[in-house]
Amino acid sequence: MKRDRLLVPALCFVVMTTAVMQTAVVPLLPAMASQLGVDSAAVGWVVTANLLAAAVSTPVLGRLADRRGPRPVLLGTLVLVFVGSVLCAVTEHLPLLALGRVLQGVSFALFPIGVAVLRGRLESRRLLTAIGLMSGILAVGGGLGMIAAGVMYTEGADFRRVFALLVGLNLAALVVAWVAVPRGGAARSREGVDPAGVGLMAVGLSAILIALAEGGRWGWSSAQTIGVGTLGVVVSVGWYLHERRTRTPLVPPMLLSGRRVAGTHLAAFLVGMAMYIQFLAAAQFVQASHAAVGYGFDASVLRTSLLVLLPGSVAGVAAASASGRFIHRFRADRVLIAACGIGVAGFGMLALAHTRLWQVVVALVVINIFVSASYAALPSLLVDAVPSDFTGLTNGINAIARTVGSSLASALVATLLASVTVAGTDLASERAFVIAFWAGGASAGAAGLVIACAERFWRDHADPGVRFGAASVNL
Repeated sequence: MKRDRLLVPALCFVVMTTAVMQTAVVPLLPAMASQLGVDSAAVGWVVTANLLAAAVSTPVLGRLADRRGPRPVLLGTLVLVFVGSVLCAVTEHLPLLALGRVLQGVSFALFPIGVAVLRGRLESRRLLTAIGLMSGILAVGGGLGMIAAGVMYTEGADFRRVFALLVGLNLAALVVAWVAVPRGGAARSREGVDPAGVGLMAVGLSAILIALAEGGRWGWSSAQTIGVGTLGVVVSVGWYLHERRTRTPLVPPMLLSGRRVAGTHLAAFLVGMAMYIQFLAAAQFVQASHAAVGYGFDASVLRTSLLVLLPGSVAGVAAASASGRFIHRFRADRVLIAACGIGVAGFGMLALAHTRLWQVVVALVVINIFVSASYAALPSLLVDAVPSDFTGLTNGINAIARTVGSSLASALVATLLASVTVAGTDLASERAFVIAFWAGGASAGAAGLVIACAERFWRDHADPGVRFGAASVNL
């Protein structure tokens, strides 16, 4: 059917807008603070509010897509995102900008909903290839967001012009999804979403993410950081216990801790850490003034985008296109383990050789291959592990694991760059970046090790031939 031929590229475009919206904002934060008349701590909520909305909405919308059918949830999500982008493009007040970013945050759910759409329409071989491509496009979209910011924004320009670009992207995504995503069958279930589960999850995840986002400003050992972080952990434990007891849980506990999914979620957390470390640390490294600190290349946002990040994004798209075929031939766990090995090599290159710009570019190309291939393999592992009724929800949980990993990486990089400085200054030293690059390599290596151990354990303990049919038992 013609519509099915359009489905994969359409969903790739839709999920790409998610990553673009995450990263296009980061270079604009100083301009936002200046033009809105607020300090850097206040404008940081433009990012934090987006992550909080993502953490709460992604599993909820994924669950709704599984129960009510993915198409209406996908279109409804895109409408909310479009409204949020319009609000960001026209407002002159920080609270309304933060509200717009909250609405944009629900875009994180587009990927797991897209996986649910694909699983309902494609046979196994095409499914793996399509998920691989869509995942890779999501991974490289972060680089595209930086490129978009570099092209659209120049020093002194109104930051809202970048949001105007996002309005156009979101509108295009809504039209594409309306045309290309077919109507499904009847809803699988009309059960509501457990309100107590949603509330507890929202409080727990929000507190953890706020502690990570604000810990550097509050002080990691301060009573405020420890108190908010502890609250988040305690409430999250209470949420998990609630989900075990309730008759209709938002997230069935086996989708979190089952032996077929727990390792994949942990690996996603580690991959999210590695991806954000390379993104944040590498971008700041190349923009550093060599005369002031003895390293860096004095690169502008535009130069960073086009000369440093673009080659990695192109390599990531190529890796995404090839990943599905490799997954079909060699299994998703083996592809992920190999990708993590590539990631370790890329971060090692970056840590050991970064005195020439071409060295940084080559290392980032290698790292982007790791990120794209990993993003392709993770949902393929989950699709093979869970019943179709839980596709959107399980991938939503996995997306949140990546988000929490990215938040932790952001806090780690910020702390390193603030604490390991050039003598007599408050500027980050070269050693701080080297430590960050090695931390990225350690995260990539740990993700591969987790998957190797988890898959071996499952294969040693599962019944032969158990795949989709018994997924609900052998999670």
